[in-house]
Amino acid sequence: MFELLGPLLRFESVSYRYPGGTTPALESIDLEIREREFVIVAGASGSGKSALLRAASGLVPHFYGGQFQGEVVVGGLSTRAHGPGRIATVAASLFQDPESQAVMSTVAAELALPLENRGQARAAVSRAVEETAISLGIADLLERPLDTLSGGELQRVALGAALVTQPRLLLLDEPTSQLDPVAGDELIWQLRRLNEEWGTAVLLAEHRLERCLAAADRVIALDRGRVACDSPPPAFAAWAASQATELAPPVTQMFSLAGAEPLPVSVKDGRRLLEPSPLPAAAAPAERVVRRRRGPRFPRRRPATSGALEMKGVWVSYDDGTAAGLPALRGLSVILEPGRTVALVGRNGAGKSTLLRLAAGLQVPARGRVRAAGDVALLLQNPGDYFLHEQVREELPREHCAKALREVGLEAKAASDPRDLSGGERQRLALAIVLAGRGIGGGGPPAVVALDEPTRGMDRGHKLWLSNLLADLAAAGAAVIVATHDVEFAARLADRAILIARGQIVADGLARDVLSGGRYFATEVARLLAPVTGIVLPEEGARLLRAARAPAIAS
Repeated sequence: MFELLGPLLRFESVSYRYPGGTTPALESIDLEIREREFVIVAGASGSGKSALLRAASGLVPHFYGGQFQGEVVVGGLSTRAHGPGRIATVAASLFQDPESQAVMSTVAAELALPLENRGQARAAVSRAVEETAISLGIADLLERPLDTLSGGELQRVALGAALVTQPRLLLLDEPTSQLDPVAGDELIWQLRRLNEEWGTAVLLAEHRLERCLAAADRVIALDRGRVACDSPPPAFAAWAASQATELAPPVTQMFSLAGAEPLPVSVKDGRRLLEPSPLPAAAAPAERVVRRRRGPRFPRRRPATSGALEMKGVWVSYDDGTAAGLPALRGLSVILEPGRTVALVGRNGAGKSTLLRLAAGLQVPARGRVRAAGDVALLLQNPGDYFLHEQVREELPREHCAKALREVGLEAKAASDPRDLSGGERQRLALAIVLAGRGIGGGGPPAVVALDEPTRGMDRGHKLWLSNLLADLAAAGAAVIVATHDVEFAARLADRAILIARGQIVADGLARDVLSGGRYFATEVARLLAPVTGIVLPEEGARLLRAARAPAIAS
């Protein structure tokens, strides 16, 4: 019988502290990743996932500095003796901010660069670029300038640049964070195919575990820089349900809350477990789940006499090098009412970011009209765009700094460099910068709060915190609109959902209906319970499951 080879990646007593850090990012890490393994790294924001991948790539300590102890060996190369360039011949990396990794002008040039740097022949480079682009569904983007791509499209291009050299090990940090549900699922299974057919080992840090658990051989959970669990997916799910509920996938949560065993890891597992006693084909409307705090949290805005934001017949196109241009919005019309929370969903390149930029006045439509009833606060996809200083506290107005940092849970990071924060921490800091004095750190909210992929790098606990914050801003009179690929977050946040495709609205209604009535833009619980509609969250599914099991238990 064929046996796996020895360890491809080895951590020996590794501890690490970032420059200026008050606590270790990694502490006493001992683990091995073997050839051909598919391993997921799970954990809350700031638990050490990114630090682990940076250490595996040699960026820690060579690029980030700090205090490093122990040894990391990648493909027989010690990162103490070899820098990131040499390690990259064995292990290719994709980190949370693909924007900072892109260096060329077009997609084809970006994919070709790693091979050209290795001196490969032109014919070999052309073939590798074409096959990599086809495998990731970006062949039609090859001639596009990088600055015309959506965040999700750029993320796939960055992954292509990592894959094109056929590395032995892939180090991936939130590679699906900006991908729509279809593209995210396709990416995970593409990685599994590379793992199974080409022997590429994968070390993948991910918050949305429901996307990738079924593909994994093993899950390593980190807690405050230490390994808290190292198990196959079923054992990890059982551990998470009892010890770290914020890491349990939605279907696992649903069964755990209902007191049903065994606990499923995926929708397929859950359907198999439900087959002996199918649930009712209809259900009562889902209850609102966002828990607002008691009493007013922010000064209430004066009610607008009409919509907080109105768009009528807006058209936008981008210059893609052709005479026709690339249409982004096609005669779109929408009204956002004060006090509502709206999730804007759709595939990559559908026009979501363009709509938000129009709302904030960063872009002007070629045709149509945009009117806001007041100030529009916009959080763009890349939090790094907001960082100008070397310390977190310097990014905020002095009069609002302490209160704002306390609000977003970053008071202990006041002296840190913003670029050393975890992905979720950078998101929260950018949010504080955008809303300082306008809801966070004091003052009433703006007329419109528009956020573009705000949960990138956030764990489930901070997503719930963000849901509550945005609900409070809406309660104070703001219209809140969030463009997101995270349908689980959208279901918990929004009372209205808008599905946009090819620059036009294709569905607009109650969030529980829009996010449970389709195949792709639906939560994991909704897909498990289909054809039941209106049930989108684990708590709601658990109530339905308990009700269905009660007669059987009684008998």
